[in-house]
Amino acid sequence: MSASRDHVHDLRRGDSVLPAWLKDAGRTLLTPIVRAAMALHLTPNTITVIGLLITLVASVLVANDHLLVGAAILTAGSLLDAVDGALARAQGGGTAFGGFLDSTLDRAGEAILYIGIGAWLLANIAQPGLPILALMVALAGSFLVSYSHARAQGIGLAANVGLAPRTERLILVIAGVALAGLGLTAGLIGALVIVAGLTVATVVQRIWHVWRLSQAAAPSDSKEN
Repeated sequence: MSASRDHVHDLRRGDSVLPAWLKDAGRTLLTPIVRAAMALHLTPNTITVIGLLITLVASVLVANDHLLVGAAILTAGSLLDAVDGALARAQGGGTAFGGFLDSTLDRAGEAILYIGIGAWLLANIAQPGLPILALMVALAGSFLVSYSHARAQGIGLAANVGLAPRTERLILVIAGVALAGLGLTAGLIGALVIVAGLTVATVVQRIWHVWRLSQAAAPSDSKEN
């Protein structure tokens, strides 16, 4: 493998909505939770499944108009979402199945959450058409963000760039749910619109990024052949 090919694999993460220092601080805060999970002999896969169940409970609460409680439980579930990966690294690295399970249940969790929010919108807004449209675009965009990353990996590249990876999307949606729980329905609608826009922008960023990398790799591949 040539040096330029190595460069194709070594992609920087790109700028996201959250600054790197804030993400690093969050990882530091997770350290005691990871240690507790190790002391309880919990596996990363167990944490992943528990996180999905927490998201399910929170989404049912949101759908039934218990928005603040749902937002609080979603926050706990999002912390567990970060714990499984940190726990896998602390135990010497994750497994192929663990990565597959985590990615699959992450998508399931997002779908469940958006279904819960959609149910609340339909039951509590007189004209839910535009908010539901924003929700559908946000959900489709979220799936495409993850799919573009998976497809890039499938062709030997990486696509971690973009404004709205999963953590940023979760923070925005949970904040919107909490604002709606405080009576600011426009906050939830605004969060959905922002997530919809950011996910579309992220997909475009990743397509452009992978195209540039594939173009850069092509000359060295032809020389090797």
